[in-house]
Amino acid sequence: MARIKAAVTTAFGAPLEIETLDLRAPLGGEVEVTLEAVAICHSDISFADGIWGGDLPMVLGHEAAGRVTALGSGVTSVEIGARVVVTLIKSCGRCANCTTGKPTICDGQTAAPTVLTRPDGAEVRAAMNCGAFAEKVVVDQSQIVALPDDMPAECVALMACGVITGIGAVVNAGKLRPGEDVVVIGAGGVGLNAIQGARIAGARRIVAVDMSPEKLDIAAEFGATHGVLGSGKAPWKAAMKALGGRGADLVAVTVGVIPAYNDAPRYLGWGGRMVMVGMPASGAMAQYEPVIPAFMGQGFVGSKMGDVVISRDIPWMADLYAQGRLKLDELVSGRWSLGQINEAIADTRTGGARRNVILF
Repeated sequence: MARIKAAVTTAFGAPLEIETLDLRAPLGGEVEVTLEAVAICHSDISFADGIWGGDLPMVLGHEAAGRVTALGSGVTSVEIGARVVVTLIKSCGRCANCTTGKPTICDGQTAAPTVLTRPDGAEVRAAMNCGAFAEKVVVDQSQIVALPDDMPAECVALMACGVITGIGAVVNAGKLRPGEDVVVIGAGGVGLNAIQGARIAGARRIVAVDMSPEKLDIAAEFGATHGVLGSGKAPWKAAMKALGGRGADLVAVTVGVIPAYNDAPRYLGWGGRMVMVGMPASGAMAQYEPVIPAFMGQGFVGSKMGDVVISRDIPWMADLYAQGRLKLDELVSGRWSLGQINEAIADTRTGGARRNVILF
């Protein structure tokens, strides 16, 4: 058993508290990873605010990178010392979804024994199968992928969620074909990666929609060919003008706000697809007029974690980074220590940060 420092959520909406916790040794099929970096995702903040519920106390954090420092029995896919990305995608490999290439919606998982405890033995939940706002984690071997040693730790961490979610939403869930037109609603961390995914997949035109002119400028650096302010009157009309007077083949909604979901179908053209990525609060409801997608042959699809197969997609994206075709360094907007995590979260809440990263 290891004794570690971790940032613990003890009450919804309250600052995280740095505590000393006990981390049990890995069991069969598990690995211990000593972390080098963990990024702060808006999903962590949403969980900390309680908009999706959850059991307290808990340790959040799910975009992590580190070195394997211990192996449970039966682990042969990785060696001690390997640099790995740690994801929240835990898959059994046996259920119908896993065996048909959809491990992000695995329904064959069983709850692992408690990983984290306080010195008095009280359980602390490792949220999202990770608990990575901590010096070390113990996770299932299905959640990790080994990556090159020369890749910066913060870039490896970003591969765990924001990058794969954005690119995968366009490439895997959206099935973007070369020459198609794309609208990406939201130019934050996930949105910028959806833009990159569209660029890499050969989109003809890529329109970024955001409430911030500064974010639209950044979107252009990542591959957007046009930018539209979402605060304007009927922004979908401006987007269609940018697309030559037609609607988009693919619209990716990367923000979890209801107005974005209400407006998103308006950007679609005949036969267009909307990919739903951003996650609003539980109970929040959007509205649309079903006769329009029925008549125009449009489709709506949800995308969890970019519908990725991590052993296939993460090495591909790492190769794109090595070739200079995928921007990762440019996504890091701030580097912080674990003791500064509340300041890093506050900075992320402002909406200006692409990704803040905690370095160990």
